[in-house]
Amino acid sequence: MRILVTNDDGVHAEGLALLAAAVAELGEVTVVAPETEQSASSHALTLRDPLRVREHGPRKLSVSGTPTDCVLLAMNGLTKERPEIVLSGINHGANMGDDVTYSGTVAAAMEAALLDVPAIAFSLAGRPEWHLETAARYVPEIVRRMIANPVPPKCLWNVNVPNIPFAEVRGIQVTHLGQRVYENSVVRKTDPRGRAYYWIGGGEPTWKPEAKTDFAVVDKGYVSLTPLRLDLNDYEVIREMEGWSWEKKR
Repeated sequence: MRILVTNDDGVHAEGLALLAAAVAELGEVTVVAPETEQSASSHALTLRDPLRVREHGPRKLSVSGTPTDCVLLAMNGLTKERPEIVLSGINHGANMGDDVTYSGTVAAAMEAALLDVPAIAFSLAGRPEWHLETAARYVPEIVRRMIANPVPPKCLWNVNVPNIPFAEVRGIQVTHLGQRVYENSVVRKTDPRGRAYYWIGGGEPTWKPEAKTDFAVVDKGYVSLTPLRLDLNDYEVIREMEGWSWEKKR
């Protein structure tokens, strides 16, 4: 099994090293990760600058771009053979609910799924002090499950592990994405010269109280596993709109 490991925290991140080590016995692991932190880079591609690649050891490379760049390069000749599964993480912080649209960690898995390669994004949901070893201990089981149960085309798994000691985790639950509630998410301040500036993400987020969401499950001490599909079509609305009368413009 050829395994590609990447992330958005950068090639030197502790979570990346733990993820690679966790799957070392499952196949040949190659690391291709951003040279610097790319948190909240979403599914961005680098189009206006050349991408530089550096070696950091056997089968360990960094790219001067985004997580999506890393996966795209790895799938198109940067590695000797095309990876058979892509693992992204372990992210230092949660990627749940609506935040998956911002996440560079999830975006790397999305890029793999778009290229018809199975992919899993792993995140540790919480704040320092980090229990990254907790997430790492769940990685092999989840990866083996995906290998044994191939996902449909354009699908990926998004995994969030509670930031608690391994002994306190209550198990794994399959979930759906929750919805965050943002309060004071933009903070306005004034610099010494009287000019306004802004920080995004100033308030502590909460979420809507819904059962079986990733938020609710992680809050109860479970690992959340959310299958995602990259199909943005609203088929119900499409069927409705197909019945509309459209006049030909003259």
